[in-house]
Amino acid sequence: MSLAKKFFSSVAALSLATSAMAEGVSPKASVLFDLGGGWRITNSMLTGWMISLVIITLILWAVRQPKVLPGKAQSVFESVLEALRDLFEPIVGKKAFPAVFPLLVTLFLFILIQNWSGLLPGVGTIGKGHVDAAGHFHLTQPFVRPFTADFNSTIALALISFGAFLIIIFKYAGPKLILWDLFGNKADKKETPGWLYPILSLVFLVVGFIEVFSISIRPFTLSVRLFGNVFGGENLLHGTGFFPVFYFMELLVGLIQATVFTLLSAVYVGLICNHGDDHDHDHAADGHAEAHH
Repeated sequence: MSLAKKFFSSVAALSLATSAMAEGVSPKASVLFDLGGGWRITNSMLTGWMISLVIITLILWAVRQPKVLPGKAQSVFESVLEALRDLFEPIVGKKAFPAVFPLLVTLFLFILIQNWSGLLPGVGTIGKGHVDAAGHFHLTQPFVRPFTADFNSTIALALISFGAFLIIIFKYAGPKLILWDLFGNKADKKETPGWLYPILSLVFLVVGFIEVFSISIRPFTLSVRLFGNVFGGENLLHGTGFFPVFYFMELLVGLIQATVFTLLSAVYVGLICNHGDDHDHDHAADGHAEAHH
């Protein structure tokens, strides 16, 4: 048998074997402890706490004694922060950046490590189960599961992001600018025909209500996007028998999804607050020009 035939025979055998064991992963997190009164601890919650403890420990260790001439761990941490700063500051705007940057960094690192936690040995594969008549073991209650593969977890993250968004825009933009940004007529009155300007005002009013609806569903869209990709990756790994090549693909997907979630959170703030920076700058320039004349 030629080398090519051996290769394709091996791939076919692997496909048959993995398709036989591919049972899929339940979208519901398994309850590990029932504390009563509706309080339960699931395997995804346990993973979230464990990974959070690891992240906090690593950060405290890396910056336990900040130095003017940083060591290797501090240099790596500062390089990551500097890269994230360069990414987010132009999007958010200088005015709101000091308030929103800690949240964005926390969300990015937390989601990234949680996404990658599904690639650790034993995650989703160790737990309680049963053996069928054919002697095959079926896992029914994994002890550990990726935090972001649970829809409840991604909803919680999206609500935190959305709540911070509301607090920040009301603090740094204010109700007046928010209402103008949503419903105001952005057309230049001096360059717009008199008969057209009221019509445009009505159009911007209708578009504003559509925008309010779009804003209100952002927690849902953020959570579904993150959950769908991480949960789909978990199913892919289980369905292919943890084929090594998919580990590299899931590393990339985990990074992309953490970046997308955080970037969208930054863009939502920047659409109002960064515009506010420009608005304030224009008013300051106009005031300076009037004072000069």
